[in-house]
Amino acid sequence: MKEIKEKYLPIGSVVILKGATKRLMISGFCALDNSNKDKIWDYSGCMYPEGFLNSNQICLFDHDQIEKIYHIGLSNDNEEKEFKKSLNIFMEELEKANKKLIEQENNKKKASKNTTKKKKTETKKESKGKKLSSTTTKKNNKCKKRYYLKTN
Repeated sequence: MKEIKEKYLPIGSVVILKGATKRLMISGFCALDNSNKDKIWDYSGCMYPEGFLNSNQICLFDHDQIEKIYHIGLSNDNEEKEFKKSLNIFMEELEKANKKLIEQENNKKKASKNTTKKKKTETKKESKGKKLSSTTTKKNNKCKKRYYLKTN
């Protein structure tokens, strides 16, 4: 069994995934699935030895899913080496940007929660001794509960 020594194997490499019975040949890098555009897969591939029979048989997978390498594709090509170097830089920058976005989203959520807590506290203080009613509205698939003072 050949060791997995680097992040991206060259195009033409033949591998088997963990738990699989059929080998795949790597045919591309950084693939997107139309049903989940948030996920970038490390590789795209096709069944080996059949190749691409139709567009529904494209396989998307990540490097850590590879169990065994049967053949390593052309890797002494300068063009392929430069591409792989650029690809690794791109993926590192993309991961940093994703982490930053996630951090910003988490900070927004924390700020929103703190604002909501303050509003609830103020409403409770104002409504002491008075009857409160509530209504729930649904907007953009998010429920919002609103409290209002009951008047006779």
